[in-house]
Amino acid sequence: MQINYYLLLLLLFTSISIQAQTMDFETYDPPSTLVVPEHIVTSAKYPFIDVHNHQFSMNTQDLNPLLKDMDDLNMAVMVNLSGRGRGSDEHFNGVINNVKENAPRRFIIFTNISLENIDDPNWPEYTASQLEADVKAGANGLKIYKSLGLRHADQSGQRIPVDDQRLDPVWAKCGELGIPVLIHSADPKPFWDEHDENNERWLELKVRPNRKRGANDPAPWEQIIAEQHHIFEKHPNTKFINAHLGWYANDLATLSKLMDRYPNMYSEIGAVIAELGRQPRAAKAFLTKYQDRVMFGKDSYNKEQYYTYFRVLETDDEYFPYYKKYHAYWKMYGLGLDDEVLKKLYYKNALNVIPNIDRSLFPE
Repeated sequence: MQINYYLLLLLLFTSISIQAQTMDFETYDPPSTLVVPEHIVTSAKYPFIDVHNHQFSMNTQDLNPLLKDMDDLNMAVMVNLSGRGRGSDEHFNGVINNVKENAPRRFIIFTNISLENIDDPNWPEYTASQLEADVKAGANGLKIYKSLGLRHADQSGQRIPVDDQRLDPVWAKCGELGIPVLIHSADPKPFWDEHDENNERWLELKVRPNRKRGANDPAPWEQIIAEQHHIFEKHPNTKFINAHLGWYANDLATLSKLMDRYPNMYSEIGAVIAELGRQPRAAKAFLTKYQDRVMFGKDSYNKEQYYTYFRVLETDDEYFPYYKKYHAYWKMYGLGLDDEVLKKLYYKNALNVIPNIDRSLFPE
């Protein structure tokens, strides 16, 4: 039987062609053919403070491997926002003792509060007292999770708004104690939008469908964000660090107005570096204008992912990818920040906002 090689080649070509035509968006990820200079930065130009990190097992973990990573990255200080872990005094005391005994200069601990008993008339006074005791024990700030405004409800089943008046004594106590509140409210706006071809986060919501919310689930995005801004307005003597650039990294004009309106509002760049990297000129102008108000943050801990932050902030590189395609399918560009702006972002601003960081770890 004679083999028809031309027919086999035709069938093979047809199969490849069909496969290419039916390839889905998630699979399509070609390497760029653009040839431009690349600068992979594995260690920050200046020692930096990561003001947004979570180490949930710091009460028992061996800190030495983490310290080795930090040295490699030139991270002088990590702020662990999860001092209370899942809420217990035992966990908090374990974190404080572990840090004091093994690396007191390298970690700053924030405490957390529980909203479970907010209906109790004594809750505001009790929580403010707990906060004061935690600061005396070694905490240097308060972290508020996004669950406030999204998931927490009182005994009547009503959503607890971010600006619930029962929380006012807590914000006031932070101002009195001189500690900042790092607060995360809501999530990116597209999570509330229709999951269709007009949603820029379509791929992320397909890969992570649990992140999708209805327009009023549990409240409109604009309402939750407005509640957050309301507490900035009500408590001008308390410093707030608005996490993730307040979810306005994609709208720096609006964020600029908020920075001007609320002088007690600071911010950090955790999880939004891809937004800054796709608008290098606008982002550099924003970070230069508000160079005294924005800090370095990462959020989730992954050593290699810091390299992308350094590359965006320090270099003039062009057209390079983010490390999670489902977060950002676009390419990024380096901002090439001036040295003084970079120093303020990396450590100077955090030194001015967060108490008790060892200043000897940083240049003059």
